[in-house]
Amino acid sequence: MLKTVEIFAGLSDAELSALEESSIRRSYPKNTVIINENDVADSLYVIESGKVKVYCSDKNGKEFIMNTLGGGDYFGELALLDDDRRSASVRTMEKADFCIIYKQDFNRVLDEHPNIAKTLIRNITRRVRALTEKVKSLALQDVYGRVTKVLNSLATERNDEFYVEEKLTQQDIADRVGASREMVARILKDLTIGGYISFENRHIVIHRRLPANY
Repeated sequence: MLKTVEIFAGLSDAELSALEESSIRRSYPKNTVIINENDVADSLYVIESGKVKVYCSDKNGKEFIMNTLGGGDYFGELALLDDDRRSASVRTMEKADFCIIYKQDFNRVLDEHPNIAKTLIRNITRRVRALTEKVKSLALQDVYGRVTKVLNSLATERNDEFYVEEKLTQQDIADRVGASREMVARILKDLTIGGYISFENRHIVIHRRLPANY
């Protein structure tokens, strides 16, 4: 399983085997909070199956969804390298299975395989740079631009159209782009009237290229 996970790219079979042996498996039902923002960080989670959302909350409980992750993705990687607290919360969107590596077990593996740390740092740095570009892109766009970017990033091609597998409510999209539900509803309505998108059993279908400007 770990061999296909991006953060472990470049590790030898022996190194991957050592990490596998130090890990544990756990399953959680839908709507389970796996980690809370500001929790003590002590483990890396690799998603074997299922989906989760990564989010932050303000003092009023309003959520901003930073990302959604599925099988083969991972979160909590910084816990293996520093002593800071969790920077975000993670909740299951459906039943999910995880491979978990705790920091104390990871450190024991490093004693025998010190090269792992160098490889992980390189892979994490690559991911941080990609996330920085994503945040910068969102920050420089208006609400319409952020909405279309989210839709395009989640859509996969299907019969000459693009289909958003995830069932998104207007509030889900608003939470991801940092906007009001009303503004998102207006944008989706206009895109529907214009024939750019439609809804199929709560899934968004993109019929043609979304316009650059609103």
